[in-house]
Amino acid sequence: MVNTNSRSINFSAYVQPVASNDIKPAKKVSKLKSFRFNLLQPLRQSLDSLNIKNRKFAKFIAKSIPAQCPFERDIVIFSRKIGHIPPLCKLNPLYEELVCLRFRALCYLVDECGEDIESYC
Repeated sequence: MVNTNSRSINFSAYVQPVASNDIKPAKKVSKLKSFRFNLLQPLRQSLDSLNIKNRKFAKFIAKSIPAQCPFERDIVIFSRKIGHIPPLCKLNPLYEELVCLRFRALCYLVDECGEDIESYC
């Protein structure tokens, strides 16, 4: 029982006491389960280490990776919005690497080639 300024609270109605023999030891985690191999990690590393040194390649990257998620849509019937499909690109496990690759390609086009990138946005 705990006494507070206004009233006393009886915890025994809410909390069941635990006997010392009911406590179980923590399970040992096997080394196999603790070792996690990420299958996409080599692909992520290769995308991150990809250097852009060619104007044609930078343009190809900027055109092929969209600036916004193409799957996000509003469902409209008779000029009334009845639903919304959220952007699904963030479910892609390589989303961050692809966005960074597109950004590096756009930076290369602006900094090295002096090209206007408004057409890619």
